[in-house]
Amino acid sequence: MRKVIPFLVLSLCLTTTAAFAGDAEKLPKKKQTTQGLYLTSNEAYELLQTEGDKTLFIDVRTRAEVNFLGMPTIADANIPYMKLSEWYAWDEKKNNFKMELNDQFLPTIKERMAAKGLSENDKIVFICRSGSRSAAAANLMAKAGYKNVYTVVDGYEGDKAKKGPHKGQRVVNGWKNNGLPWSYSLLAKKMYMGDE
Repeated sequence: MRKVIPFLVLSLCLTTTAAFAGDAEKLPKKKQTTQGLYLTSNEAYELLQTEGDKTLFIDVRTRAEVNFLGMPTIADANIPYMKLSEWYAWDEKKNNFKMELNDQFLPTIKERMAAKGLSENDKIVFICRSGSRSAAAANLMAKAGYKNVYTVVDGYEGDKAKKGPHKGQRVVNGWKNNGLPWSYSLLAKKMYMGDE
């Protein structure tokens, strides 16, 4: 019985990472935002259940990610924050293809806000794979004058396990790992159709 209690405490800590402003300094720098508005995936789901009509929920991952990994069924849209660089340039440091900012991100968000009857004072919730791109997107929106931009700190796939048999795999938390609604079946009206 003693082994169960520490496991439960650890599980609770992992699923509530940075849910409160006091925990913000514990977030990796790349997940921190200028507004300091953070939600776990579970908290985002709860917020959207009660305030979904007054909140824009955007998956900022690439189209390839949502195509092959699915996306939250309650997301209003997929609008990639980053896109592959022209000519698929290689990034030697990261050992993958270079990404660049989607220059249509902000205008497309504005269109989705207007279509839903929302203003720059209403809530926006961004989700990406693990919380880094959503934080960068939140900072961009804050700089553009949007007042209530939240980032889902554990993202769609969650954080990587630091030890154990699943070390390096995204199994710790996140939308999918928490059993929140998602699907591989995508709706065209929610997809970003711009250049990538």
